[in-house]
Amino acid sequence: MPEKRLSDLGLTPQSGGDAVVDGITLDSRNVERGTLFAALPGTRVHGGEFIQYALRMGAGAVLTDRAGAEIAAAELAASDAALVVVEDPAGALAHAAALFFGAQPETMVAVTGTNGKTSVASFTRQIWEAMGLDAVNIGTTGVEGAFAAPGIHTTPEPVTLHKVLSDMARAGVSHGAMEASSHGLVQKRMDGVQLAAAAYTNLTQDHLDYHGTMEAYFGAKLRLFTELLGEDGVAVVNLDDDHGVRVAEACAARGIEVMGVAQYTDAALKITGRRIDETGQDVLFRWQGGAGRQVRLDLIGAFQAMNVLTAAGLVIAGGEDPDAVFAVLPKMQGVRGRMQLAARRSHGAPIYVDYSHTPDSLEVALKALRPHVLGRLIVVFGAGGDRDRGKRPLMGKAAADHADVAIVTDDNPRSEDPATIRAAVLGGCPDANEVGDRAEAILRGVDLLEPGDALLIAGKGHETGQQVGDVVYPFDDVEQASVAVAALEGAI
Repeated sequence: MPEKRLSDLGLTPQSGGDAVVDGITLDSRNVERGTLFAALPGTRVHGGEFIQYALRMGAGAVLTDRAGAEIAAAELAASDAALVVVEDPAGALAHAAALFFGAQPETMVAVTGTNGKTSVASFTRQIWEAMGLDAVNIGTTGVEGAFAAPGIHTTPEPVTLHKVLSDMARAGVSHGAMEASSHGLVQKRMDGVQLAAAAYTNLTQDHLDYHGTMEAYFGAKLRLFTELLGEDGVAVVNLDDDHGVRVAEACAARGIEVMGVAQYTDAALKITGRRIDETGQDVLFRWQGGAGRQVRLDLIGAFQAMNVLTAAGLVIAGGEDPDAVFAVLPKMQGVRGRMQLAARRSHGAPIYVDYSHTPDSLEVALKALRPHVLGRLIVVFGAGGDRDRGKRPLMGKAAADHADVAIVTDDNPRSEDPATIRAAVLGGCPDANEVGDRAEAILRGVDLLEPGDALLIAGKGHETGQQVGDVVYPFDDVEQASVAVAALEGAI
C-alpha cells in the first residue's frame, strides 16, 4: 500500500499534525495501525460512534465532521491520532481516496438516468472492445470486461471505487464506463473520478422513498453535470426528455459541450427511421446533420436504439473517430436481464426477461415489445417492498394499458407483507391475475403462450435472488423461464 501524508490527500488536520497514512477505510473493523478512518454521518447512525474502536485499533488519523468529533471528543483528546474535521466529509473522503490510490483508466465516462444506465454503460464498453481497446463497465451487473472485481455493484463507496480504478489502470485497462446512481451521486461516491464525458438518459418516478420529491431526485442526477463533469468534458444528453433539456441548459451555462441524442428533436445523433422485425431492428440515423446512416441492431425496442446511440456518443466524446464507432454498432449484444430472450416455446412464442421495475420502464418495455408481437402480449410482474410505494398502482396501470394479459406476483417483498404489495399493484390493474409465488406465476404465463404471443417477465432482470424478509432465496427469472418451458413440454 502507498504511504501519503494528509496534506498529500488534500486534508488539513485540526490536531495531531500532518500524519502519514498507509490505508483508508470507512469500516472500523478494517483499521490497522496507520490507517485513515473516515467517520461519516449515516441514515441510521453517525460513523463517529465507531471512532473509539478505530482508535483502539491504531488509526493514524480520523476524518469526520463536527458532529462526529463531538461524539468521540474524549477518545480523540486522549489519542495521538491526527484529526481532520470538515463540513463535507463524504466529498473530502472521495477526493482523498482518489489522491491516495493515484491511478485511473485514462478515459472514464459515466451515465445517469432512471432507465438505461446499465445498457448504455455496457454498450459503451462493447464499442471500445470492438475497437480493440481494453475496457470495463461498472454498475448494477458488477464489473464486466477486461478486469474482474467480484462483489462490486452499482456505484461503490469511494474507497472501494478508487482502489478498483487504480487496480484497473495498473492492469492495463484504459477505458471505463460507470453507472452513476442517484444515491451514489448524493453520497458523493463518484467524486474524484476524472470524467471525459457524462450521459443523461431520462427521468421517471423512482427512489422517492429516498429523495422525497422528483425535483430532489432530478437534483441528484444533475449533480453529475454541475459538479463532477469538468468544463472540458462533453455531456451526451437525451433531448427528447424534458429533464434532459434542463441538463443541457445547465451544461451550456457552465460552457460544457452538449452532444444531443434524440428521435423527435434536432440533435447531433438523431434517429430518423426504424424498421422492426421479430428479432431486432434496422435503424436510420444522422450524425451532425450529415448523410443518413443505417445500422442493424439485434435488439428489441426503440429505447435500445437510443441506448446504443448514447453509448456511441460517449465513445466519440471520449476521443474516438465517429466513423470507426458507427462501424462496430451492429456487434452490440443485449445486456443480461435487459430485454433478454430467455426461452421459446416449441411453437416459437418468445419469453423475455427485463429489469423494468418502475411505471415508465414497464410501459416502455411493453410498448417496445408490441410491434414485434403478432398475437397477445402477456406480462408477469410485481413491485419491490421497502421502496417507493406510490409507484405500485402506476405499474399496475402500465400493465393494464399495454399488455393483453397481466399476472401480478411477488418481486422482492423484503420486510413488507407480499399480499399488501400485490394489492397495491392490483389497484392499477384490477382485472389482472394474482399469483403470489413467482415461479408459479412464470409457469402460468408460459403456459398461456400460443403461437404469435410473447411473454415479458419484468422487474428482476439479472438478479439471481429473491429477498423475503432478511433472507435472499436463489431465484433467477431466466432460469425459471427455461424450467417452465421444459416442464410444460415434457423435457423434464
